[in-house]
Parts: sequence; structure tokens; C-alpha cells
Amino acid sequence: MNIRIATVEDAKEIYSIENACFSVPWSLDSIEAELCDQDKKIYVVIETELGIEGYAGAWLVYDEGQITNIAVHPNARCKGYGRILTKQLIDICFEKGMNEIFLEVRVSNLPALSLYRQLGFTVKGIRKDYYSKPKEDAYIMSFVKEELP
Repeated sequence: MNIRIATVEDAKEIYSIENACFSVPWSLDSIEAELCDQDKKIYVVIETELGIEGYAGAWLVYDEGQITNIAVHPNARCKGYGRILTKQLIDICFEKGMNEIFLEVRVSNLPALSLYRQLGFTVKGIRKDYYSKPKEDAYIMSFVKEELP
């Protein structure tokens, strides 16, 4: 297993994971654009002999990180990849000067909520009808650098 910074060459594999994981996936063009702007965005992938099995990304805005997506292919779940990717992304964000990291998560996504809480995120609020297909609220969660375990 290898964790590394994603490159634009990874776009098609990330797009495949997007389609397997999300009801409203990002387009290939959007993913390519995200991977081309490494100054204000960071994406990491987890790779095995089977190829890229998961990825995580964040936007870097002033001193705040905004996690965009964390996804592990359904065939590669329950191996701890989501935790590894999220922890790596947190570490990189803090190394790049971020003081707080935010994310949104479906209120019904209990496995993700559990993971984020274990890593130190707390619920800060709710975004009504944030998700579509199906329509659902999102928790806004954050992790402040001083709260590192």
C-alpha cells in the first residue's frame, strides 16, 4: 500500500471511484481541474497492486482547510483506508498552515460520522438540504489544530 499526492494522471481512476461511491459524482473535467491546482488544493490517493482504491481532497483557504471528498471504492472498504486517507489529509493541511479543517457529511452516514469523531472532529452546525439524490441535511464538522490528540 502506498499513500501519495494525487496527480492529474490519476483523474480517471478517481472518477471511477466517484461514480462507485456518490449519487452525484463530480465530472472527469472537474476532477482534472482540481488536480491541476496544487497550490490551493491537496489530494491524496491510496494505491495498492490493484491501483488507486481511495482518495481524499481538501481546498486550502487562508488558514482553513475544507475537505471536499473522501472516498474508498466499495470493493476496498473495511481495510482502514478511509481513516488513513483522512489522517494523512489532516496532517498535510496542518503542515501547510491550516488551523482548522471543515467538512460536510450526510446526517445518515453513521460510519463516516464515527470516523470523523474518532479523529477529533466535532459537529458545528447543520446545512439544510445540502445533499441531493436523496435530499438530506449535512452536519458541518470541524477539527481545530489545538485539539490534536
